[in-house]
Amino acid sequence: MAEFVWEARARTGELRKGSMEADSEDVVNARLRAQQLTPQKVKKKAKGLNIQFGTGVKLDDLVTFTRLFATMIDAGLPIVQCLDILANQTDNPHFAAVLKDVKSQVEQGSTFSDALRRHPKVFDQLYTNLVQAGEAGGILDTILSRLAVYIEKAQKLKRQVRGALVYPSSVVVIFAGVLSVLLIFVIPSFEAIFADFGASDELPGLTKMVIAASRWAVANVPYLLMALVGFITGVSYVYKQPKGKRFFHKYMLKAPIFGPVLRKIAVARFTRTLGTLLSAGVPILDALEIVARTAGNVIVEEGIMYTRTKISEGKNMAAPLLETNIFPPMVVQMVGVGEQTGALDAMLNKIADFYEDEVDVAVSALTSLIEPLMMVVIGGTVGTVLIAMYLPIFSLAGKIKA
Repeated sequence: MAEFVWEARARTGELRKGSMEADSEDVVNARLRAQQLTPQKVKKKAKGLNIQFGTGVKLDDLVTFTRLFATMIDAGLPIVQCLDILANQTDNPHFAAVLKDVKSQVEQGSTFSDALRRHPKVFDQLYTNLVQAGEAGGILDTILSRLAVYIEKAQKLKRQVRGALVYPSSVVVIFAGVLSVLLIFVIPSFEAIFADFGASDELPGLTKMVIAASRWAVANVPYLLMALVGFITGVSYVYKQPKGKRFFHKYMLKAPIFGPVLRKIAVARFTRTLGTLLSAGVPILDALEIVARTAGNVIVEEGIMYTRTKISEGKNMAAPLLETNIFPPMVVQMVGVGEQTGALDAMLNKIADFYEDEVDVAVSALTSLIEPLMMVVIGGTVGTVLIAMYLPIFSLAGKIKA
């Protein structure tokens, strides 16, 4: 389907212009005549250079669209009119193009959920399945409101994951960069100064040790760079393999400091996603399959799929969840209570609320623990290098006075 620009005259003689997506110029002419307009000029819109990374659609755009769409549907506006209004008002051209395509598909007779499935990078399987459930149950506005809340909470969890992993990683990278600059550029300058004063043989032991480390670093810079590139390439290659990815994900869940935080994040994501799907009326087997695909961890995904298999064989959810050794016993017991009382979706949402608060506390505690530790290590290393360089200067100053 292409986009056409057109000019047409109304019955009053007024010249109007616009654009329209259609399969051919004949379709555009027919639509204009149906609107009691006389086509004057119809041509395909020229395509400019369009360089795009990723989907071009931010989660904030998706949340805004979902909330506004729910409000409009609740007010009684037709789906096509809602899509037209939102496509014209969004500031994101990529998202506007997606919404126009969805609108066109709905106009041609597709359901709203099927039209969304044409853009899986923007509307994932969870989003489209919830919309489909809302369409089938006649509660699309309610489902969309829940979706907006879910996306906001999921985004919050992602930020917490970044906070738990990216901050210490970035500090380590900066530390390595500072140490490299000191060893490769700064210390050789000091060594040259000491040689000019003829004090190379009378340097303190600490200074000799630091200079020896600097000489080794300068002599092996190419090999160190090659080793770094090789290490990053090797880790990336191994991570892309199924067994390697599984190894890394398993280690992350069992890591001494980060493991408990990542496990809580996994529990919060699982319960929030499953609770949202079940409350929308999605069958439990379909819901578990969607949750497994959005788990973000291979080990958690395998545990959820194992639970799904056992449920399909006639068992309840609590026992298989406990067998996976991923979810805490308290979570499993609460899930079992939810199954017995027939309020599993409400219980899952309560568990998600509790664990999201736990993640907040855990990430704050982790940051409070790592920050002073990093400062001590970085400060101690840099301070040692500076002291090693300044000790001979004090000795030289004493000799000059004498």
